[in-house]
Amino acid sequence: KLWKSDNLLVQAWDQSFEMLEIARDMCLEAMRILRESDDTIINKDIRQKDKKVNEYEQEVRRKVMTHCTVQGPNELPGGMVLVSIVIDIERIGDYAKNILDLAEVHSNRLDIPELEKDLLQIESTTKERFKESIRILREQDEDSAKHQMSTFKTELSSICDTIVDRAAGGKITGVTPDECATLALYARYLKRINSHLNNMVTSVANPFEKIGFRSEEM
Repeated sequence: KLWKSDNLLVQAWDQSFEMLEIARDMCLEAMRILRESDDTIINKDIRQKDKKVNEYEQEVRRKVMTHCTVQGPNELPGGMVLVSIVIDIERIGDYAKNILDLAEVHSNRLDIPELEKDLLQIESTTKERFKESIRILREQDEDSAKHQMSTFKTELSSICDTIVDRAAGGKITGVTPDECATLALYARYLKRINSHLNNMVTSVANPFEKIGFRSEEM
């Protein structure tokens, strides 16, 4: 494997897992606040965690740069993969903040009975994909990475797109314009979060130049 040696790159890889776990916690808490809470007081801890994610990203980049400078060009592929991954993690943290912003503007919990089943499915799948993505990256499980990549559209992307289209087209009954806008943005953010998780696991199944892309055989 690209990073299996006792060096700065391994330290940076370990920190990337800490980053991902923090970003996961941020997302799940932001989702809970938007969907389950009527409180106007928003959990400020999420924004503090975002600062920690940003600090980790900078530390990982420094360690990767130092490692590759000292060890030479043969270590560059592993370093480039890791930098790509932490960029995705940082973006996930940004989308968690976006969901938190929705909760601040939409003070009541987001409750759309007509689409509750679809929303619960997306949320459940998001939680599972966080868990599975961490496992795939830790174990470098190529088969599971390919499976997660191949099911992204059917399990998430298509459902999110349908929700956005219905909200934007005014095709949901009994909701206010504010609820429609919040719903559309929420579905869009969840899709992007999962897209970044997908990008990360492609690093296990694809060569560097194809990270973030599905394999042609899928």
